[in-house]
Amino acid sequence: MTADEWIGKFAAEVGARTPGEETVGELLELAATAAHASERIAAPIACYIAGVTGAPLAELREIADGIAPAKE
Repeated sequence: MTADEWIGKFAAEVGARTPGEETVGELLELAATAAHASERIAAPIACYIAGVTGAPLAELREIADGIAPAKE
C-alpha cells in the first residue's frame, strides 16, 4: 500500500478530508524542519500541534523556521 492510499483510507475511516498535494507538501516541510532542528520525535508532534491549532500551515512553518537553529 502506498502512503497516499494509506492516508486516504485513514482519512476516510476517521471522517476527515484527505489532504491535497499542497497541504501534504507543507506538512512534510514542517516535519522536516522540526526533525532537523531537534530530535526526530519533534516531527510528528509538530504536525499534531499544527492540526490542533487549525492555523495556516504557511504561518506555522514560518514559526518553526524561526525556532530552528541557524545554519552555519
